[in-house]
Order: sequence, then C-alpha cells, then structure tokens
Amino acid sequence: MIVGGGFAGFACAKKLARLFEVRERDIEIVLIDKQDYMLYTPLLPDVAGGAIDPRFVTVSLADALPSVRLIVGRVDAVDPEARTVTVARENHEPLELGWDKLVLTPGSVTRLFDVPGLHEHARGLKTVAEALYLREQLLHQLESAEHEADPVVRRARRTVVVVGASYAGTELVAQLRALADAYADRRGIERDEIRFLLLDTAKQVMPEVGERLGEKALEVLRGRGIDIRLETSLRSVADDHVVLTDGARVGTHTVAWVTGVTGAPLLDDLGFDLERGRLVVDEYLRAPGHPDILAGGDAAAVPDLVRGDGAITPPTAQHASRQGKTLARNVAADFGIGRAAPYRHRDMGLVVDLGPGFAVANPLGKHLSGLPAKAVTRAYHTYALPRGVNRWAVTLGYLTTAFVPRPLTRLGLVSAREAGFADSEGIQEPAHASD
Repeated sequence: MIVGGGFAGFACAKKLARLFEVRERDIEIVLIDKQDYMLYTPLLPDVAGGAIDPRFVTVSLADALPSVRLIVGRVDAVDPEARTVTVARENHEPLELGWDKLVLTPGSVTRLFDVPGLHEHARGLKTVAEALYLREQLLHQLESAEHEADPVVRRARRTVVVVGASYAGTELVAQLRALADAYADRRGIERDEIRFLLLDTAKQVMPEVGERLGEKALEVLRGRGIDIRLETSLRSVADDHVVLTDGARVGTHTVAWVTGVTGAPLLDDLGFDLERGRLVVDEYLRAPGHPDILAGGDAAAVPDLVRGDGAITPPTAQHASRQGKTLARNVAADFGIGRAAPYRHRDMGLVVDLGPGFAVANPLGKHLSGLPAKAVTRAYHTYALPRGVNRWAVTLGYLTTAFVPRPLTRLGLVSAREAGFADSEGIQEPAHASD
C-alpha cells in the first residue's frame, strides 16, 4: 500500500508494477491519494505566470499506472499494529484497509511561521489551485487598479509580494513579472507601475545554485524591476498591506509565501520520530522499529550518505523520484525479488527558469546562465515529465508562448477559499493565530 501519488509514490508504484509483472507475482499494489493525478510541481510557476495550461502538468494516475489499484481519498489514520489505514472519501463512509507493506509518500506542505494574518491572506505554491489563484489574483488586481481613483489604493493593487528567494519563489516572481509585463504592454501602462517585491531572510538569492549563479540571477531580476530585499521577511499580513521585519509598511493585495516545505500533516499523528517535520528513516528508507513501513520523498528525513555528518537529503523532485525507485526495490526484496539497497545519490544539479529568455542551471556542476541554461532547463523538465502526452503538451506550450503573447483572460476557476492553505494543502490555522 502506497500513501501519496507524488514523485516518490508514483515512481515507487510504477517500478513495483513492472517488477511484479516481470516476475509474474500476484501481488496487489494499492495507491491512495486525495487527487487522481500526479502533479509535476516544478512547472507550477509557469502555470501561475500563464505560460503553461494546468492540465499539462498533471499526470493521470489511472492512465499511467493501469495495473495499480487507485483509491481517491484522504488517509486520516494509520495503525501500525493492526496494519490498517483509514481513508476518508467524498460521498462515502470511511474505508479501513489492511496492508502487508506500507509505503508513506504523502509529500509535503508549505512551511508556515507564526506571522499574524499569514494563513488567512497569503497563498502558497504547492497545488494547481494555488498557482491558478495567484495568476487570477494578479490579473484581477491589475484590472481593478485601472479604475481606481485613489493613487495609494491603485499602487497597492499593482504591488505583488513574494516571500522566499529559493528556486521556487524566484521562478514564481520571474513568471508573474513576465505576466505583468504582458498586461502592461497591451493596456498601455508603464511596466514599472507594477511593482514586485521578493523577500528572503537569506543573504543571497537561490543559495542552492551557488554564489556565482545566485549573483547572476539577482542581477537579472533586478534588471527587470524586481525589488529584492534580503535578510528581510514579513512581520504581519493584512488584506491590503504587509509589514516587513524592518518595520516598512507595503500596500498590497497579493502575497505569495514560498519559503520551504515541511512533511504532510498526516505524519504528526503517527507517533514516529520526526526531523524537521519529516519521518525519520534509515538508509534503506525503513522506519526504525517498523521494518514493514517505509517512507520517502518530502515526507521522509532520508540520510544523505554522500554528504554524511548526519545530513538528510533535501526535499526536491529529483530526490523523491530516485527514492521512489529505491522504495520499490526494497519492497520487492521483501517478496523475494532482488536485494534491498541503501539510498545513495549523485547530485545532478538544479535548473531554474527565470522567465523569458533567461535561466540558470548547474547540471553536473557546470555553471550555465542565459539561453544555454534556458535550453537545458526546458529540456530537463520536458524529459522528466512521466508521460509522452504531457511532454508533447508542454513542448507546444513553450513554443506557443515563444511566438504568441501570454493570455490575459481571467476565468474565475478558483476562489480565495479553495486556494487557501486549509482547502488546498490541508494546513489548518493554529488556534492562537487570531490572538
């Protein structure tokens, strides 16, 4: 039984199905997820920026895993002793299912801090709903600003605050800037009238790619008019402004919080040891004291055997996909197919898309920027998508935006509530948040 159909769970189910089929083993694989698709999260900034249709970044689990039993629902409880899980399903009574081997890959959610108003007024970038809402919210505020007589309110509507200058937040602000530029050009507005602030408590942008590429990205983003304030975050958030940690008050109606992730809320109720919100596992991805329970991806604190010194692997799609394959191998070994193996990786580097005509990347340690990095970045994402139909659709999307302006239509598909942390990610507001 696999809980979670993200990168790790998807890769695990796919490899297990292949291993069992080759060995002609009659073993049922059950995959439980609250969605019926695997979401390719690295392309969510492109969705928010209107460069790619959201359908293209979702991979149908039923189509991609035809031999796997799919249950669409939310796992509310896991009983390690009884070897059961309880699944909540829409329009049905809760379902209790038994398992022989349990693989926990429920993924992660946005890491929130105790910032007044954050849960209510900010939005993350972990789901399709959040990405679509950020796009629609930006367009809505820009349209409203055109009819706003009060210059202070108009300026607030034309101001976007993104918190988190890691690769996800940096990609998001770059794509939203590109969408805003397209809007300004077609509506006869000066681009610099639409203001973007990128905040982070770190001392540099995207520390994951190194100082050299981080400085290059900083230069490009500032050249596009993005106000980047390092060693700065939010003190509070309201519906029409934010207060920064340096005391500055900034009027805005659009706040994106992209500061990192923590393990899915399900992990808190297991009673197992957690590290940084992730389930502690050994190098074989097994939960200590529970050899029949394994975990991987963003939900697991997997020892980094390459770095050593007690380090754990970072929560990236690259690690999650590879850990999914290791999970499959080690589960299969328990059924007499092959041998179990520890998770060990080779860092392939990162790719970061910074909007039209620019990207930074460090594949295999080689530093690239500009158009060469752009080509590598798009080629990597196209290759990494699990299904051919998705690769084809994303490629067409890239080609379309290269020659045709981004669409500015606002469809109203996602409400503010649906894109909130509670509905979209299952993060409940702390009881003391309103105190």
